[in-house]
Amino acid sequence: MDALPQSVLFCCDHNAIRSPMAEAIMKKLYGFDAYVQSVGVNNDLEIDGFSIAVCKEIGVELSRHRSRSFGEMEELGEDLSSFDLVVALSPASRQRALELSRFYHLDVEYWPIMDPSGFGENRAAKLDAYRRTRDQIVDKLTERWGAPDEGK
Repeated sequence: MDALPQSVLFCCDHNAIRSPMAEAIMKKLYGFDAYVQSVGVNNDLEIDGFSIAVCKEIGVELSRHRSRSFGEMEELGEDLSSFDLVVALSPASRQRALELSRFYHLDVEYWPIMDPSGFGENRAAKLDAYRRTRDQIVDKLTERWGAPDEGK
């Protein structure tokens, strides 16, 4: 297991499903030992209600999350150089992170996490898809930094 980095930025397409889930779950698992944020390539969606529901099942609060893009992050005075690690959860966010980080010394990792938004014909099936995504994120976090007890 690797030691927790001082700062991590999770990114996906819209900062509405995968990256906010990863941010909130990492904070829940490892506390505030690392500074953790999330962004999207675009900011054209609000936090997804199914994400809120499946995270609530494991004691993770997402309802107050406000989506933001890479551009908005920079407008607020925060740029990629302030992060030790960028974790891209979608191909588009990986490409954007690599473009923006070419002038900085930081690591960009790609975790191919499923986008659950197109799956399921009814509420139960949609929730199952979102749970699979949530569980993929938990698995990747614990694979990378160990179980919460080990991570502290």
